[in-house]
Parts: sequence; C-alpha cells; structure tokens
Amino acid sequence: MHTDRQALIHQAIASELAIDCAEEVSRIEAFLVQTTARQLNRRGLVLGVSGGIDSAVCATLATRAVGRERVFALLMPERESSSDATERARCLCDSLGIGYAIEDISEGLAGIGCYDRRDEALRRLFPDYGPGWRHKIALTAVGNGRIPRFDVIVETPEGRQMTKRLPTDIYLQLVAATNFKQRLRKNLEYFHAERLNYAVLGTPNRLEYELGFFVRGGDGLADVKPIAHLFKTQVYAVAEYLGVPEEIRRQPPSTDTYSLPQTQEEFYFALSYDRADVALHGLANGLAAEQVAPALGLSAEQTREIFRDFDGKRRVAARSLRQALVLADRPNALRQPEPTDDSTGRPIPADN
Repeated sequence: MHTDRQALIHQAIASELAIDCAEEVSRIEAFLVQTTARQLNRRGLVLGVSGGIDSAVCATLATRAVGRERVFALLMPERESSSDATERARCLCDSLGIGYAIEDISEGLAGIGCYDRRDEALRRLFPDYGPGWRHKIALTAVGNGRIPRFDVIVETPEGRQMTKRLPTDIYLQLVAATNFKQRLRKNLEYFHAERLNYAVLGTPNRLEYELGFFVRGGDGLADVKPIAHLFKTQVYAVAEYLGVPEEIRRQPPSTDTYSLPQTQEEFYFALSYDRADVALHGLANGLAAEQVAPALGLSAEQTREIFRDFDGKRRVAARSLRQALVLADRPNALRQPEPTDDSTGRPIPADN
C-alpha cells in the first residue's frame, strides 16, 4: 500500500508538471502583446540571445507575439564565451528573421577590470595563475550528510587540473568580478531598447527566478519576463512545440560564464534540471521529503538536504535579489492616471 501511494504521488507530480503547450504559448503571446504595447507603451522587444534554450524560447515567443520586425536580439560574446553558442544564437535569429547585433564585450570587460580583478583573486590560491590558464567554480553535490560548498577548479596551459576549496573572501571577489559580464550585457540591452523605444525581455525560467540563479542589475533585470513561471522541463516542452532547433534543445544547460566548460548543475543546483524541477515543485506545494524522495530517486534524508538548500536559496532570492528599492522615507504618491486605449482614448477596463 505504501509503495502504491508513493507511485501515485510520483505520477501526480509528473502530471502537474505537464502542460498544454499550445494553450501556454497562446497565453504568453497575449501577455507579451498586452504588456509591451499597453502597460509599458513600447514598440517592440529587445533580448539577449545566448544560444541556450531559455533565450531561444523567449525569442521565438516574442517573434510570434509582436512580429519579427519588432524584435531585436543581441549576441554578446566575450573572450571566454563558447563560439558554438554564438553560432547557435546567430542561426536562430536568422531562422526567425529577426534583426540582431553582435556586440563583443571583451574590451569593455577588460576596461572595467573584470578579468584582472578575477585573476587577482585566483592568484591568492594559485600564485601562477595567468595567461593560458582556465577555471570554473563547482558546487559539491548535496547528499550523504555533506554540507554543500564551493570549490574552484583550475587548468594549466598544459591541461593539468587542480581543485581547491574556495574561502569566502576569494569566492566573493571571484563572483563579483565575473558578474560584470551579466551587468555589461544588460547595459547594452537597455541601450538598444531605449534607442528603439522597445522593452527589455528577460529570459529566466522558474528554477532560476525562484532560486536566485541570476545577477541583480544583470540578467535579473528586465521589463518583462515571460517564462519565469515555467519549470525548466516545461521550457523544453514549449521549445519542442515551437520548433526550436534540435541543436539548441539538446545542449545541456550551461552558464557559459567561466573559461572552463561548466553546467548549471555543478555550479548552482547540484541536481539535473529535471530533478530540480521535481524538488522545487514538491517544496512549493508543501510536500514532505518522504513523499518527493521516490520521484528523485534519493533517500528521504538526501531530499531533506535538497529542500534545505533550495529553501535557503529562495529566502536569499526574496530578501536580496528580488527586493524592491529601499527608501529612507516614502514620498507621497501621486494618483496614477488610468491607462487608455490608444485608438479611442477611453480607459482600459481593469480586467484587460
């Protein structure tokens, strides 16, 4: 009986994560039309296209919603980016028929000290770190009673890899310097959005949005986020429905931020995206670890550790990443004018 109940819970979770892609796409397209033209009063949409699944889905949805002539994409590689990712992004834009610009941000990052500040932090652990070396940050796996921690993996020009645990001060400087990449890209998105009178479209999915896998003032900044309510598995389902190229759909989710190849799993989630979806769904719906564990293929204790990790990430995201501007005193608010229909001048009903 206990096994039957667990199987039913597993099936229920899978059923709840399944979506009607046609209905969801129609709803998102209507949302983009309404938000862009009426709420934001913008002529179109700008977004960064990375060659990954999330931006590919968002670019396709935007094109369907407002038309290819009103979507502008930015491809923003830097000297440590994957050239394959840039080529995938370029091919996607060509297939959608949308305008785009390639903005190499390497010079800007060098000018602001991104690489030098990062390398200075790394040399405190690896004194010889310099030209030709590569690196990435990796999160130790959750489970078996271990507390998650961050390590840094470096590779010499000869290909020899070394790993050391990251002290907090070095970790913070390393991440702060690397975050220049996301913030500079967002500055370019807003430059093009303002010159075109377009809105900036953000591409985070629900895993990233709820667990804080974004940079405040960087990839977390946008005027509209059409897939922030979709789990990653749902994004893949929508991508298949939309006909996003298979080459993009089969790529493992990657940060494409560090000079060594790195997956999102090893950097932040410590789980594959499909299992992370199940864990977040269970946590958000108040399920016990014992109920979710069979669906994850883990023990109840391992699942409790994942819940603790995810719950901590959600609190940090809510407290420091998604919080509104903090003011010393709240000014008296002026009454906002009612939005009007551009064609008639009449107020738009509240339920539109």
